[in-house]
Amino acid sequence: MAAHILLVEDEEKLARFTELELIHDGYTVDKAGDGRDALDMALANDYDLILLDIMLPGLNGLEVLRRLSKEKSTPVILLTARDAVMDKVSGLDAGAVDYITKPFAIEELLARIRVALKLHGNSNHSGAGDSEEAAGDTSKTEEGVYKWKGLVLDTKKHLVTYDGHEITLTNREFLMLETLLNNMDIVLSRDTLLERVCGYEYIGETNVIDVYVRYLRTKIDEEFGVKMIQTVRGVGYVIRSCE
Repeated sequence: MAAHILLVEDEEKLARFTELELIHDGYTVDKAGDGRDALDMALANDYDLILLDIMLPGLNGLEVLRRLSKEKSTPVILLTARDAVMDKVSGLDAGAVDYITKPFAIEELLARIRVALKLHGNSNHSGAGDSEEAAGDTSKTEEGVYKWKGLVLDTKKHLVTYDGHEITLTNREFLMLETLLNNMDIVLSRDTLLERVCGYEYIGETNVIDVYVRYLRTKIDEEFGVKMIQTVRGVGYVIRSCE
């Protein structure tokens, strides 16, 4: 079954052009041109992906994203005419899995959609890399649930706990932790983590991964007195199986 995408864009010509290209590429598409309508539709339906413009009437895209992230873990790619770093960071911190700056080449958007769907659970667009991830699947105790010592990560509930205490993570922190747990005992390079966590070939410094590791260590290691994510100098990061 084709992936179901919600396209949120108030520029009518761009919305129509993008819709036609998505349909031509085999996707099922719903459209919204208002932030409030978009939020209602996103909450009422189980979309595989949302393409979300930031500048919207009614409710801006970042606020739509913040409210949606409290209820659902639907992957969101931001569409924005803004090129400032802080706008991009704000979107990623609010829960977006990727962003693309307008005007964009439709081929690039379609490529980013394919990657996002593959990395965030759409079975029709997954396949590449499955065997590599399966090799490190020792922490997966049941469908969508990973465990390490007192830590439990549940992908279906989008919930992380340690000894029953809930840990609040951003979408990107959650995805990074899931990626490391799903590759237990496999050392993942910063480049690999960037590709899997950021959802595209990141252009910039790989130390953004170091920042997310620091966030996770603050929220888990320091809070619960454990050493979960280990640094392999010159290579990357790994979570080792519990002895």
